[in-house]
Amino acid sequence: MSVAAVPSAAAPPAPRPPVVERAVLRVRAGVAAEARRVVPEETPVALVFDGTTEAVMMATPADLDDFARGFAFTEGLAAPGAIRGCDVIETPRGIEARLWLVPGRGAALAARRRRLAGATGCGLCGIESLEEAVRPPAAVPAGRRFTFAEIAAARAALEAGQALNRATRALHAAGFWTPEAGLVLLREDVGRHNALDKLAGALLARDLHAADGVVLLTSRVSVEMVQKAAAIGAAVLVAVSVPTALALDTAEAAGMTLVAVARDDGFEVFTRPDRILGAG
Repeated sequence: MSVAAVPSAAAPPAPRPPVVERAVLRVRAGVAAEARRVVPEETPVALVFDGTTEAVMMATPADLDDFARGFAFTEGLAAPGAIRGCDVIETPRGIEARLWLVPGRGAALAARRRRLAGATGCGLCGIESLEEAVRPPAAVPAGRRFTFAEIAAARAALEAGQALNRATRALHAAGFWTPEAGLVLLREDVGRHNALDKLAGALLARDLHAADGVVLLTSRVSVEMVQKAAAIGAAVLVAVSVPTALALDTAEAAGMTLVAVARDDGFEVFTRPDRILGAG
């Protein structure tokens, strides 16, 4: 990632920290006292493709090059090979993550924007039809199999690795774990989709394959989370919360093993239990 200054006579804004401290009046057992609380930062991040803004997301200002690349890939806007570079630029009003594409790809995105002109609402931003909202997921690779103990170890590693969430108790995380290396990657964000996109970008940048390990989520599993996980080839997805029925149907269609309600005392395997040794 390169960080460029905004052309201006004034110095560029200082990089935004992912967390900040705020003064609070803390009440415990009926007694009030002044205190400090660490809270997550939430910043508008414009995702700009060849000079044109594709989307503006509210996100935690950390790992934004991973975020931009992951968002471009999981949303089907640009394959990894179509991205020539990424600059993250601080501005007084927010941050721009500027992706530069190979010749021709920017024109294809411009044509797509013209088709979307005049759209209102933001249930699933940037889609063109109901069919796209529930589009068939990518088929995931065969992947590998994991024991009960390995699934438990992966979930525990995710919790232990959440440094920003320990400070704030307000951030989601997405991680990648293998039996050989443990927790290989972890990305945090105020948005669960953002955290997964950041992880996707980090995997792509390091040429790591999601099917070689377990992809982990701290959030509930909705359909778009399964779609994004399938796009990066996650054969086994483990989440601490409950999936929706449509998410389960989508995981089945992708051939994905979806493990959820992963807690200290165990977990539940909702789809494709054949990748979990001892599950059947």
